[in-house]
Amino acid sequence: MTPLPDFRSPDFLLAHMREIMDFYYPICLNQVDGGYYNEYRDDGFITDRVNQHIVSTTRFIFNFSLAAGLFGRADFKAAAAHGLDYLSEAHRDPDHGGYFWTMTRRSPNDATKHCYGHAFVLLAYAMGLKAGIAGKRDKVEETFALIEQRFWEEEHQLYKDEISRDWKTVSPYRGQNANMHMTEAMLAAYEATGDVKYLDRAETLARRICAELPRQAQGVVWEHYDKTWSVDWEYNKDNPRHLFRPYGYQPGHMTEWTKLLMVLERHRAQDWMLPTAMHLYETALAKSTDIAHGGMHYSYGPDDRLYDLDKYHWVQCETLAAAAALAVRTGKERYWQDYDRLWAYSWRHFVDHDFGCWYRILAPDGRKLSDIKSPAGKTDYHSFGACYEVLRVIGALDRLL
Repeated sequence: MTPLPDFRSPDFLLAHMREIMDFYYPICLNQVDGGYYNEYRDDGFITDRVNQHIVSTTRFIFNFSLAAGLFGRADFKAAAAHGLDYLSEAHRDPDHGGYFWTMTRRSPNDATKHCYGHAFVLLAYAMGLKAGIAGKRDKVEETFALIEQRFWEEEHQLYKDEISRDWKTVSPYRGQNANMHMTEAMLAAYEATGDVKYLDRAETLARRICAELPRQAQGVVWEHYDKTWSVDWEYNKDNPRHLFRPYGYQPGHMTEWTKLLMVLERHRAQDWMLPTAMHLYETALAKSTDIAHGGMHYSYGPDDRLYDLDKYHWVQCETLAAAAALAVRTGKERYWQDYDRLWAYSWRHFVDHDFGCWYRILAPDGRKLSDIKSPAGKTDYHSFGACYEVLRVIGALDRLL
């Protein structure tokens, strides 16, 4: 068997990030309509040249903005600016404000305003600002103001989820996922601007989702709520594989919260953050680890039954970042052992050693389920971002940037 790399090595992590960028760049650049092509087969063949999703647009911007500084690449900075132009010119609703969910060329095919999408808009502008792209500080402020006006619920100290194009019809659905990614965006906005209002909001969201709402949800993060922010135990129970709102507890979101809580704690330490991060992490691994085949299953229900046994790339990625963060924060080697074990599984099963990047989804036994490596929304932002976060927690960025 081929020896495994040193997964804790900065050189390994940087090389893997370069391989991710090499898969997408420059073929992802849509020179016809602007933005980026959103769907690829395993070999990089583009299978859709007309449709663009705001999640893909903004995640590509995230990747290129980070890579521009990390690798000193002016062409990556230009690629990020290319996407930011499409985001502000095509995705933005010129009549009602806000950003369209999906596009066909430069026209919306779904004009719904999603908080989840707007969280990534804020993240994209913040990352563009970090990368030194002109005019993005104003875009960060403008987007925050829009989000506050349209999505914020002062009574609940959380964000609404879905609103019609004209802002007149608000869905009764409330979800933690949009608020989790809004926390990520607020942390990025704080790091880009130094403005404490973004850190304040990140702390509020994290406390509400991770510490307060779990009191009605078996002590951990539940995904779905009604408009009063009461747990909805039945939402999508008949559709457990929904792309953005699957049924049940999501172990990957618990470990993603672990990562975010550790980022938040570095900026503003509170006594509840580390214990909460550790509890979410430990619960996620206890409920989802596949002892027989390795890796982590996708979801489980309030009855502890696994509802989706498949393996998703992003779950493994977020857990890698969480394990490294806890290892450094606590000094406990067992978290590094989790990290090494999960990386070994991912290296053998998820990473495409022929063409690059990660397969999106595997069967429980590690078989590939599709030859579409990147459908809309998957730009390997999770794997790229996880490597970056590990470099950050081990202190490697100090000598790289």
